[in-house]
Amino acid sequence: MCDMNSAHAEVKEFMMALYGENKRITDGSYDKSLAVKCINGTFVGRKTENIIAYKGIPFVGRQPVGDLRWKAPVDCVPDDGVYEAYYFGKSPCQLENPEEPASVYVQGEDCLYLNIWKAEDASDEKKPVMVWIHGGAFELDGTVDPLYECHNFIKENPEVIVVSIAYRLGVLGFFHLSHLPDGKDYPDAQNLGLMDQMMALKWVHENIAGFGGDPENVTIWGESAGAASVTLLPLIEGSHQYFKRVIAQSGAPAQMRSAEEAIMRTNEMMEALGCKTVSDLLKVEAKDLADTAAQLWGFYTVLEICLLPERDGTYLPLDPFAAYGKGAAKDIAFLQGCNKDEMDVFAFAFGEENWKAWCADRRVRILAKLTDDEKKLVESFEDDSRLIEQNMFVAPQIRLSEEQVKGGGKSYTYLFTPESAYPGVGSGHAAELPIVFAHPEYNELLGRDLDETFSKTMRKMWVQFAKTGNPSLSADLSPDGKAHEWPLYDLEDKKVMILDEFDIHPEKESERKIVDWDRTYLLTNYYTI
Repeated sequence: MCDMNSAHAEVKEFMMALYGENKRITDGSYDKSLAVKCINGTFVGRKTENIIAYKGIPFVGRQPVGDLRWKAPVDCVPDDGVYEAYYFGKSPCQLENPEEPASVYVQGEDCLYLNIWKAEDASDEKKPVMVWIHGGAFELDGTVDPLYECHNFIKENPEVIVVSIAYRLGVLGFFHLSHLPDGKDYPDAQNLGLMDQMMALKWVHENIAGFGGDPENVTIWGESAGAASVTLLPLIEGSHQYFKRVIAQSGAPAQMRSAEEAIMRTNEMMEALGCKTVSDLLKVEAKDLADTAAQLWGFYTVLEICLLPERDGTYLPLDPFAAYGKGAAKDIAFLQGCNKDEMDVFAFAFGEENWKAWCADRRVRILAKLTDDEKKLVESFEDDSRLIEQNMFVAPQIRLSEEQVKGGGKSYTYLFTPESAYPGVGSGHAAELPIVFAHPEYNELLGRDLDETFSKTMRKMWVQFAKTGNPSLSADLSPDGKAHEWPLYDLEDKKVMILDEFDIHPEKESERKIVDWDRTYLLTNYYTI
């Protein structure tokens, strides 16, 4: 325990050292070459080598504090001021967790900021823009996580610009309130996190040209809850004007809940806090809200994902998969997939006995929702951990490809396979993040170094997709010197790209048996259970 506490203290000290407050510049003493005029102010970045970073730019007119808690984000207003963009904004309010660096950074409800990385060059050509939305089960994490620092990525790929955006999490971002006595004034509370993301994308659309970006060539990009986000955003009315491509890593529209499930969670919180109305809730400190949610839903809160976007039939469709199948995103190109052993990293972290107990409980909950015939099929799937992996990540990801193609759209689908050196961890959830962000120092999480040529090739595929809508690489573009033709997913061959560390190649899904079509694909009808 002492070692864990010591590690926690070291992480917190490191993260707190990053904190600073961006100030207004009133004396004109700033480098004009690093300043960009935007609607809501002129923002001055910092240059390291030839990479310019702009951090902590607000994308709202007023932060969601005080009487704006649980209210839709407020649009920016014109501002002629000049401001530093040197420091990350605060992390969204959440449970402090030593394994999540962003959670031990300064937190606050005033958290709606974005960050931009670009290369300094003389090109007049507008660059493709990649907008990163972080994961964390809609309850954890933030843009300040050092893993998401994009200096290395842009240094290697100066032809694109990367933006990372924050959004409200947990109780403050996804909390159903309209059923409470005074809840009619809070009709958006259940999907505020997504509304924040939309407002950030609006800001990018209106201002990114000043940074050299092309507002008509934007790719939204996320992992886990961030991937769920980028697969839900195309279903929101008016969203397609802000982006034309999606990269979704281990996340799909299954990570949602119904209004009934949302109300149940709210009522549990209300009882735990002794509150009856929204007015009562407004008197509770944000930290107490986050801590209470963690206490209610336990040690496994990251996997319980109780506070999810809501398929309310207004902001989001009641059946997102059906919406895709009917062509809701046929004009949006997708690059999306999952890792070979998504759940293994959680099993490793939580310990064998704890994991077995949690999986057994989750199996019971899954079976409780099924018809008798479905139960018989699912009961024959004996590996609890793999069953939950299919339910949470794998089957929904493949179904998204299926429905996107049915609707007339394009999906380039992958399976990431490089394994950890730790026994039993395999190719777990989030294992690809150090690769896509060019942070080899985080390969220690896998217990080994990954092949650098493979890593560069994978990044180049992501960039090529953002530039052109097709991740295929010709031999002259590919860091490994080999041509990689990435086939579109179709309803006959169902080919996916196997991102193998030493053999990137396409395969038919039937050869790899990524999803169990007979026994687990049906679970996508019930979303994440």
